[in-house]
Amino acid sequence: MKPSVEILIEKYKSSLYAVAFNVCKNPHDAEEVVQETFIQYWLHKKDFASEQHIRAWLIRVAINKAKNKNTNFFRRNSLPLEDYVETLTFESAESCELFETVMSLPEKYRIVIHLFYYEDYSVKEIADILKVTPGNVKVRLSRGREALRRVLKEAWEDDE
Repeated sequence: MKPSVEILIEKYKSSLYAVAFNVCKNPHDAEEVVQETFIQYWLHKKDFASEQHIRAWLIRVAINKAKNKNTNFFRRNSLPLEDYVETLTFESAESCELFETVMSLPEKYRIVIHLFYYEDYSVKEIADILKVTPGNVKVRLSRGREALRRVLKEAWEDDE
């Protein structure tokens, strides 16, 4: 099974962008990662077992390419997160605050939180994508949630 690139772009472009942005924290790098991911799919010669296998493979490739972007020399000259957040639209101030808080988490927590809550992957699926154990994913989710809870609670208490 190997659907055309056009079909996959239509289906997964926004998900891959979100995953890449979670790692890169830069819209231009995230767009480039998405493009490179689809090029790699197009060049990939093997067939896939199912639609879920394709989606997981695309996300894994995007994460790896985004991590590689972070080691790039020019990475230091990228757009700061604060400048990018100003270009986004959120339903509420709380949504914006939550986004900024999630983006401030360490990468290993940020990625699992994104995959779990925004992409609706199960713990086992995330473990397969990230090549870690399900227990490790659970620990990262727990620690990520705790960090979010701590930061948001401090911000809430400061507002009172």
